[in-house]
Amino acid sequence: MKRVDFVTLRVFVAVADELSLTRAAEREHLALAAVSKRISDLEAQIGSALLYRQHKGVSLTPAGHALLHHSRNVLDNLQQMQADLSEFSEGVKGHVRIHANTSAIIEFLPEDLSAFSQMHPEIKIDLEERVSSEIIRAVREGLTDIGVYAGHVTTDGVQTFPYRWDRLVLVTPRGHALAQHGQVRLRDAMGYDFIGLQQDASLHSLIQHSAHNLGVSLRLRIQVRSFEAICRMIHTGMGLGILPDRAVRTYLPTMDVVAIPIDEPWAERELRLCVRSYETLPVIARQMVDHLVQR
Repeated sequence: MKRVDFVTLRVFVAVADELSLTRAAEREHLALAAVSKRISDLEAQIGSALLYRQHKGVSLTPAGHALLHHSRNVLDNLQQMQADLSEFSEGVKGHVRIHANTSAIIEFLPEDLSAFSQMHPEIKIDLEERVSSEIIRAVREGLTDIGVYAGHVTTDGVQTFPYRWDRLVLVTPRGHALAQHGQVRLRDAMGYDFIGLQQDASLHSLIQHSAHNLGVSLRLRIQVRSFEAICRMIHTGMGLGILPDRAVRTYLPTMDVVAIPIDEPWAERELRLCVRSYETLPVIARQMVDHLVQR
């Protein structure tokens, strides 16, 4: 396949969106004949038809659907590249991409990244929230520079570093039977309904694994996507939850819930950093790794 220019890809996406060569030509401010030729030339380069021509418009062939997926990604990446590069003309001198799990974002990264930004005000930091398994995959594939993930998750093909420790607690409504306990074990809560995170969250996997080791199973009533949603469900009496202590402290003043320490080794959880290769990171990304490890 020969080189395909970005204008042709944009024209193809317009045709796919409009399902009409005429409307695509109007949208891209091109002559209909120019649009038709670009699509025909593209089909010739690929060696496969991209469109089914019909009396009232066009539709995509299987090859057309595949090309549309890749075209959107290429054009999105081009737009993001242009946006990122434009910032360098405004004084930005470096760029660090970080993917982190919810615990790290709530508990530690706000202060740590703020301190780094004060030392390096000309550096741009992109932070995205992901589950730990996605973070490790993104680092391995070069989609992000640094990952912050739950340390019990299996890693392969990345370098890892220690970052922080957090402590998991059992969260109950204030009037619950367990609320007055100074500490609890997981087995103490097994007779109650639980509110948990989605299946692919590392915290959910850790809790399920710990219950399995005890020979019991959680009565998981509801699964949600955020710590706040778990706390709100507990606040209304829908069940119990297990969350990082520092994260729960954010919600205690506004919700009628109690955090009880869990007296088991697995409840002390390590957060770690990962990179694909420390030596090949840009200098500013290595400085970020050093900063976070030292914190």
